[in-house]
Amino acid sequence: MKTIQEIKEMLSRSEGEQALEAANEIVENKTVGRETLATAYYLRGNAYRQNGNVRMALNSYLESMELDPDGPAAEAYRHIQELLDFYNKDYYNP
Repeated sequence: MKTIQEIKEMLSRSEGEQALEAANEIVENKTVGRETLATAYYLRGNAYRQNGNVRMALNSYLESMELDPDGPAAEAYRHIQELLDFYNKDYYNP
């Protein structure tokens, strides 16, 4: 099983698929602590986002937020929601 740091390094090298697999291993491991699990869900969300799956990224961020409401997943979730909620009036009103 990969470590949290190894998953972060994979994401920094744009290895989203490998990072996703490694994060899933941690999430499925029932012996990890709450903090590690929250971080793994957050990193899994980052991997999903990097792979273009925004919906699964949001779901992973929500899982992380349930475990750690003040963690980085809350900000990542908010940023994606802001992007999804944005629209340019000029494009809709010719």
